[in-house]
Amino acid sequence: MSLQETNSSTVKAWDPLVRVFHWSLVFLFLLAFITEDDWLNLHVQAGYAIAFLIGFRLLWGLVGTRNARFISFVKSPKVMLTYFKGMLSRKTPHYLGHNPLGAAMVIALLLGIVLVSITGVVIIAHEGNGPLAGTFFATLGADWMEDAHEFFAHFTLLMVLIHVSGVVVSSFLEGENLAKAMVTGRKKFRSSWVDVEPGKRKEIQS
Repeated sequence: MSLQETNSSTVKAWDPLVRVFHWSLVFLFLLAFITEDDWLNLHVQAGYAIAFLIGFRLLWGLVGTRNARFISFVKSPKVMLTYFKGMLSRKTPHYLGHNPLGAAMVIALLLGIVLVSITGVVIIAHEGNGPLAGTFFATLGADWMEDAHEFFAHFTLLMVLIHVSGVVVSSFLEGENLAKAMVTGRKKFRSSWVDVEPGKRKEIQS
């Protein structure tokens, strides 16, 4: 059933894999963050799980469903600036997928977590553990790598806080509970979306 044929007040925006990835990453990142000092083994296992999730999301961003693919939501700086100006004037257009600023935050968070994961693997390699044990990476200085790991972890946490704030503000301006949408996978039916061409609306299933 197409959007034009349905009488539902909501339409499908996020596939189940994107939603499971999102909330699993939230849980595992917070778990890794709070177990860094006292439960090192649990911290490392959470880190491995996070690395697996990131690998999946990068792959799904290339071959996944429409709104999951990077090519469908990553926008130019000009588009992001235009959207930001719209926020200031409380005239934000609707996107079925990520809005331009939300898309930028997705990339920033993925990059931050990748850097956290890489530095973490190098640290345990220095201790003779993990997939990089016995390689060149195990010879890198542990102290500065631990500092880098901690820096990127706190940087990512900052990005998370900014992301949450952005979700709250965007939800208010767009009249859409974006957190709920990431749980249910559905958004409100709109007469138009910036990221959906009119000629392709029938391709999106309700």
